[in-house]
Amino acid sequence: MDLSQYMKSIIDMDRASVVICNLNHEIIYMNSAAIGHYGKSGGAELIGKNLLNCHNEKSKEMIRKVIAWFAESADHNMIHTFHNEKENKDVYMVALRDDAQNLIGYYEKHEYRNPENARRYDFSQSLV
Repeated sequence: MDLSQYMKSIIDMDRASVVICNLNHEIIYMNSAAIGHYGKSGGAELIGKNLLNCHNEKSKEMIRKVIAWFAESADHNMIHTFHNEKENKDVYMVALRDDAQNLIGYYEKHEYRNPENARRYDFSQSLV
């Protein structure tokens, strides 16, 4: 099996939203968590659309600045963008690079800070 199938499965199984964009800011992939999270904005219909169309002018400017920063150095790969108090999560932009370390896109990473409520090794429930 191709490694890309494993990578896609990792993204798809994540409970946090993952939105992947190319350097033209086109949304090329959303996992099911992102489709649900952005349902009121169009959900799966956002795939193929320009991410910048979903943001105000200040956010667009910051996204462009982050992409320029990513492009400056292969060491510039992740930046904190905001903390969502209501959902107790931090949101990051993460650079995507090819094998030669060229910037090829980016994605939005959500990290929730709430402790897990599920019992450890509880085989009677599914968390995804």
